[in-house]
Amino acid sequence: MNVLIIGAGYVGTTTGLIFAELGHSVTVIDVDQKKINDLQKGILFFYEPGLDTLLTKHLASGNIKFEMDHQKAIKDNPLIFICVGTPQNQDGSANLDFLREASEFIGSNLYEYKIIVIKSTVPVGTSKQVKRWIEYKKKDSVSFDVVSNPEFLREGCALHDALYPDRIILGSENDQATALLQELYKGINAPFIVTTPSAAELIKYTANSFLATKISFINEIAILCDKLHINVQDVAKGVGLDLRIGQLFLDAGIGYGGSCFPKDVLALIDTAKKNNIDLSILKKVHAVNENQPGYLFKKIKTRLISLSAKKMAVLGLSFKAQTDDIRQSPSLKIIQDLINEGAMVEVHDPVAKLPGDLMDKVFQKDSPEEAMTNADAILICTDWPHYKNIDWPDIKNKMKSPIVFDGRNMLDAAEMRSIGYIYEGIGCE
Repeated sequence: MNVLIIGAGYVGTTTGLIFAELGHSVTVIDVDQKKINDLQKGILFFYEPGLDTLLTKHLASGNIKFEMDHQKAIKDNPLIFICVGTPQNQDGSANLDFLREASEFIGSNLYEYKIIVIKSTVPVGTSKQVKRWIEYKKKDSVSFDVVSNPEFLREGCALHDALYPDRIILGSENDQATALLQELYKGINAPFIVTTPSAAELIKYTANSFLATKISFINEIAILCDKLHINVQDVAKGVGLDLRIGQLFLDAGIGYGGSCFPKDVLALIDTAKKNNIDLSILKKVHAVNENQPGYLFKKIKTRLISLSAKKMAVLGLSFKAQTDDIRQSPSLKIIQDLINEGAMVEVHDPVAKLPGDLMDKVFQKDSPEEAMTNADAILICTDWPHYKNIDWPDIKNKMKSPIVFDGRNMLDAAEMRSIGYIYEGIGCE
């Protein structure tokens, strides 16, 4: 099939490459000329394991192309996926400006039947709004259908999640559109859930908000574990083995970040508010997450008392391992608190880079060992696997003080203490 992707961001590029891998002919368009130029050369602007190989493969095969000729792209493709960003407004609601722009452009260039698929994460009722935007701009009495097909990609695992999804959600009110999209996904073994567009939109927000709830819940339990001198990892394991609960997203730490959970939780709270519903549990989920980096910082202050002129080594900038995404990263909040207290901060991350506003205040090192040498304390903020394999006995001898604050509970507490470290995790005895 001929498929058009509007938006060459994280979701759009990944979606396009997966459809190319399934044998479809994919065109990706964007308003960012540099981004398109880089993708044409096989250069990804974000880090995601495996996608660079797929990009090289399908540029060579001709299954995917990146273009700036938007009118021709709409004309040539019967299936149009909208994958533009829906950033967060100051009040927590979703900003749909990019979605409206894409919808009106489709309407202005609609001269034959098309299926428009919304892949972007959008509030309930947006599919209806997209229909209205397209109707307002289209010149002919041509028909079209709008389908909601939310993505469930985890950053760092996007390729696996796209090829082996838990489910494919189709919010469709037209049998022809449903059948065509099921054919598009042929080759992927996953259950299809066919529902209304509004239900599909709510499924996306509900899924992310529930996962965020699990994280904030175990983080509150971790604080209680600290007071009771209980290891939260034992609690999480004992609880997670209950099949009704499951072990995923029960890792206590400094909270969630990234481009999805923070904004999706707030967007769902906003949707409920507009419908006179108070989602009090989700409000607490958000509040717990906002406070969690501060909980680790209190541990640091209690142990070190004064941070003035102390060298602090921070391991990890990205909000999670296997990605370079620093949006809403708890690490950045902690780094800013350290700076405010007069600390000298050196950081390491395998792929993520410091944001511009911190580059003149923080030193980013090429290796974790460089950052940790002569440090008064080490903070682990991202659970990159190779931090486990650091030569911790050797590093201890190179530090001013052998203190480790593990914001991800990724190291073995007993082992670190046996080496001679003062080790503090989150609810980790």
